[in-house]
Amino acid sequence: MKKKILLGLMIVTMGATLMMGCGSKEEVAEEPEVTINVEPIPDEPAQAPVEEEVVEVEEEVSDDLPEGYVRSELTNLPIPEAIANQRPIAAMVDNESLALPHYGIAEADIVYELMNSTLNGRITRLMVMVKDWGNIEQLGSIRSARPTNFFLTAEWNACLVHDGGPYYIDQYVARDYCCHFSGGFSRVNNGKATEYTEYVMKGDLEKKFADSNYSTEYDKYNPGTHYTFALPSKPNVLSETYSGYTKPATYIDFPFPHNGSELSYNAETGLYEYSEYGSEHRDAEDNEILAFTNVIIQKCTFAQLDENGYLIFNILAENMPGYYITGGEAVDITWSKLAETDITRYYDGTGEQITLNTGKTYIAIVPDDTWDELVVK
Repeated sequence: MKKKILLGLMIVTMGATLMMGCGSKEEVAEEPEVTINVEPIPDEPAQAPVEEEVVEVEEEVSDDLPEGYVRSELTNLPIPEAIANQRPIAAMVDNESLALPHYGIAEADIVYELMNSTLNGRITRLMVMVKDWGNIEQLGSIRSARPTNFFLTAEWNACLVHDGGPYYIDQYVARDYCCHFSGGFSRVNNGKATEYTEYVMKGDLEKKFADSNYSTEYDKYNPGTHYTFALPSKPNVLSETYSGYTKPATYIDFPFPHNGSELSYNAETGLYEYSEYGSEHRDAEDNEILAFTNVIIQKCTFAQLDENGYLIFNILAENMPGYYITGGEAVDITWSKLAETDITRYYDGTGEQITLNTGKTYIAIVPDDTWDELVVK
């Protein structure tokens, strides 16, 4: 109603003005005052704030190294440049239940597991390889070696750490390429029998090398680079690399009846976690679970040397079957090692060497007569 009254007044006023204008051009009309009432706009009902969509961006894995670091030839992980040419050690670790818990092996770069005797349920022994052995606080317990261990150690130009062995090892100890330390490591009072009390402790290896003619660095018998690694930012996904030729591998049960060794894949970490004697394996030094990025399984024939169960694997062989396992998948491979100091090479179905992922590796030597009992699923 107010708007209609105001509009009428404006029309009347404008008409009067026009009439006055027609009467005299010299008279100037005064502009009327116009009052405008503005009604307030009612507030709109409050709306809930719009939540912004959060887009998760995967963190990129950098292939760049920190200053002063290089990539390890054992794992492709960063290591100090100062130890780039340092030869690794390969320590013989007792795997009998009475020897548990183990110390320091979760820090190993590569762990071999293989039958140590044809007796006692074919008990296995571990051979653990450590590049940065200067950081060892406690490793072991340390036990004796077998001939096969000398062949495996030689292909890395590593120094074998053990405490004796049967006389069958004597000819390999005498090899020019052999670097080894037998016994004389620290004894730890752990309440166990003497054979379970020897460990590599901080400073032991430095003293051993200083008292020997062995170099702490690679020597002329070094056969060269072992593995080809994928870039951390571009891991080897087996189902992509070998489309149609892979199978699931989230659980591995090894035919090692005494130890009951198993590996289970942890999809969250991308690692294979080791267990034996019915329990997950944790390092007594830091409670870290023993876990690996890569798993290699080799089928191998062997010869029993005497009635005491001593044996030697025919590790010098060609085109033997095996598996490469990583990322929850497995692919068939073949392996060959033609001489004592030769590197064991692993090949895919096309004859190309396999590419490992950056990280630690577990290698199992499985006897040929129990190969069919191996479970990979």
